Amino acid sequence: MKHVKCYIPEYPRPQFVRNDWQNLNGEWAFAFGDETDAADALAGRLDRKINVPFTYETELSGIHDTAQHNTVWYSRKISGKEGKRTILNFDGADYVTEVYINGILAGTHKGAYTRFSFDVTDLLLNHTGVLTVKCTDDDLPVQVRGKQRWEAQSFGCWYVQTTGIWKTVWLEYVDDVRLTKLKITPDISDSSVTFDMAVNKPADDVEVKIAVSFDGRPVQTVSVIAGDIDNTVKVRLDSRSITYQAEQWCLWNPALYDVEVTVNKSGREADRVGSYFGLREFTVRNGKILLNGGPFYSKLVLDQGYWKESGMTPPSEQAIIDDIRLAKEMGFNGARKHQKNEDERFYYYADIMGFVVWCELPSNHWFSDEAVKNISVEWLDIVTQNHNHPSLVTWVLFNESWGVRGIASNPRQQNFAEGLYHMTKSIDPMRPVISNDGWYHAKSDILTLHHYEQDSNWLTHFYDTREKLTDGYCGNSQLLPFAAGFKYEGQPIIFTEFGGTHYAHDEGWGYGASVHTDEEFLERFGSLIKAVKNMDISGYCYTQLTDVEQETNGLLTAGRTSKVPIEKIAEIMK
Repeated sequence: MKHVKCYIPEYPRPQFVRNDWQNLNGEWAFAFGDETDAADALAGRLDRKINVPFTYETELSGIHDTAQHNTVWYSRKISGKEGKRTILNFDGADYVTEVYINGILAGTHKGAYTRFSFDVTDLLLNHTGVLTVKCTDDDLPVQVRGKQRWEAQSFGCWYVQTTGIWKTVWLEYVDDVRLTKLKITPDISDSSVTFDMAVNKPADDVEVKIAVSFDGRPVQTVSVIAGDIDNTVKVRLDSRSITYQAEQWCLWNPALYDVEVTVNKSGREADRVGSYFGLREFTVRNGKILLNGGPFYSKLVLDQGYWKESGMTPPSEQAIIDDIRLAKEMGFNGARKHQKNEDERFYYYADIMGFVVWCELPSNHWFSDEAVKNISVEWLDIVTQNHNHPSLVTWVLFNESWGVRGIASNPRQQNFAEGLYHMTKSIDPMRPVISNDGWYHAKSDILTLHHYEQDSNWLTHFYDTREKLTDGYCGNSQLLPFAAGFKYEGQPIIFTEFGGTHYAHDEGWGYGASVHTDEEFLERFGSLIKAVKNMDISGYCYTQLTDVEQETNGLLTAGRTSKVPIEKIAEIMK
């Protein structure tokens, strides 16, 4: 496995890397809100200990209490550096997060799945301080929740809630003038890449220099003066001035270009950021999905991104690598990350290992004006933060009408789905967007279908013509492919949920009648895969990679043990 030049082990933001940083994961003081008052919490007097970034509900936190606690407090000491600004970064905390330094509010963030930062320099005393974090969460289904339950016990396909800090917390030490944005957009039509950049204090004497290299060889270097708004520069990767043929990113050759961005103030280096990109194009054209202009058949696996011992938080960086490796060994070429904005290191390893990823909005479960505001803000942050990863090929807005239960005929909910579609396209026109995965699509670049029929003969019968795929088969008239006012317009079709077979020696549930032996499991799996492959479609997504709590229909257990030999699954997947 070949890392990019800027890779740092455990670094949480692999597309925007600075070398001067401190990982704050580890033991923090902790308390539930009903065990302490604000005065003690702000002074750092908390009685419990917790292992950040694992939430109190998980084993690896050291607490493992799955009951709902609406308020949690964290505390630890932090240090700054002489002559540097101290930036405090949270990769993810759920849901309303208040951050205090030495008892003074540094900032507040609302949301569960996105990164946020505060400049805490001026709140430190002699470059040190007590960092206190208050996270407030509840069980309201109007929030962006994903697969987090909103009842006292897990049920159906909803699992233990995630409360508080659940991703890495870290410090960066930076100059007064620094890079604040680096959006990278490749274009295979002319082997070029466009950089959209911004600095926090633009001026005529602030220069941004971008150096692109490949496999240690210089490719191009360009410089721009930082203006008052975002600066854009386009770089050709195969111009006649260099003896170099641009390499494209694909599954069998995940070629990546290294990027080094230097910010100079009056000739002095003020900031240096490492990044990378892949030259690739994932498009929808004439009813087909294309990767770099060639047909691409999606063989995806549904991946919830939960671990038995750590919930939504990967237990280690190696655990991320292992999940991608196991999926590839079974014959899948990508994953639909279901109802979760994953740890960004997952996208990084997908980038370097050649594995495509669908990124999905974690759903709320109740439609309201408040939900519209919450979703719009959090989704735009998700799109912006993940934009640069070449492995990420598709955006999914809603799943099975969760959060927009009336989308089949409700104009407000249809308008919201269509509005999010166009809003996403305004930021990222290079990826297809799916408005409502499974059924009742509004504006959508791909038609996606869900069906958990376990009898492959019936599944074939339901979808043995193109019309049954695009118009809905007669036995499922309540779940049509398109919402009222929308119709099939030649989009490629992908079966994005099917399978979910339950192996009877597991506790829990799956779809349809259980199987009881390896032979039964493989026969069922193989017949379902064959039925879907024979459809006139562009790919599929099998449910699912691993068991999660009571939902035991994975190809692997929650502990990542294969239920049947992986090589036999791979043989069926060929």
